[in-house]
Amino acid sequence: MSFSEQWQPQHWQSMQLQSRSFSASQVQTALSKNQLSIYDLQALLSPAALPLLAQIATKAQRLTRQRFGHSVQFFAPLYLSNLCANECSYCGFSMSQQVRRRILNLAEIEQECLAIKALGIDQVLLVTGEHERKVGIDYFCQVLPVIRRHFSSIQLEVQPLTTTEYQQLKSLGVDAVMLYQETYNATAYQQFHLKGKKSDIRWRLDAPDRVGNAGIDKIGLGILLGLTDWRTDAIVLAQHLKYLQKRYWQCRFSLSVPRIRPCSGGSDKVTAIDDKALIQLICAFRLFAPELEISLSTRESATFRQQVIPLAITSISAGSKTQPGGYSVDPDNLEQFSIDDTRSPKQVATALTHQGLQPVWKDWDSFLGR
Repeated sequence: MSFSEQWQPQHWQSMQLQSRSFSASQVQTALSKNQLSIYDLQALLSPAALPLLAQIATKAQRLTRQRFGHSVQFFAPLYLSNLCANECSYCGFSMSQQVRRRILNLAEIEQECLAIKALGIDQVLLVTGEHERKVGIDYFCQVLPVIRRHFSSIQLEVQPLTTTEYQQLKSLGVDAVMLYQETYNATAYQQFHLKGKKSDIRWRLDAPDRVGNAGIDKIGLGILLGLTDWRTDAIVLAQHLKYLQKRYWQCRFSLSVPRIRPCSGGSDKVTAIDDKALIQLICAFRLFAPELEISLSTRESATFRQQVIPLAITSISAGSKTQPGGYSVDPDNLEQFSIDDTRSPKQVATALTHQGLQPVWKDWDSFLGR
């Protein structure tokens, strides 16, 4: 059984109503537990939990220090291409956008890798638009040996692939695959994903299963906050996480919950989530899954990141560029979305050190072998 078969009977409206029915005493009960159920997570994500946010955050910080110490890993996204065969109404790379398209060649990738390494970062997240024909498995197999020479850890955020293709990527040094569902609400998903293979929600829902079957070390999950009711989306995300943890117990898991940022041609049909709600979401997931890696990107402001990172965050991007060639080859090319924290990695690291945290620039040492 795949996750999409479990997801099918979800009753979105009833789940949405249930999340608003919790009392303060039910939140306190959930907060007192060492091991949380989905029901407990619903309580911690409910409006009734907001007055207890300080207590939730304190416990989240304690669990984070117990499991991860004071370390915070740094990574940088490396955008390889902005070609896309999908029409997504919230993305600056959508195929209808009148932007200059490009695919980095091997020489340009080498130049970008050197620019990222000069920032001190040794972990990279490879990102592309979704274009299987021109930026698919053949392209990835061509560029990965070049990139692997420069970085101790490689993560991938591209279109969903087959199990066989993920096995190929693992053999070439891919350590993690990030597959953000965007939203688990089928109606909203179709509203925002208008054309292309990404409009096939089931193909995307079952992609983490294919990553797990391929034996890749880490699977990244996430939702894009602003597409629909975030509380209900988060509950289904938690169900997906628990399903995967049970089935692919040998894998590590990470979470990312970015908020929609402005982009060229972006949709105005978004549901805002404020800072307190995002802190509630992040800290509730730390209580629900203490072993979960949680990432926070430069979409968020420097002030917000300084506030939240010490509570529950284990991985951050810094010095990010969200366009192909953005570090040195073509810095004026159009971004996928605008970033908010424009500090350099060194500036971010200094700020975290002053908070008693330890910046970690890589996730693997070559002497450990591959």
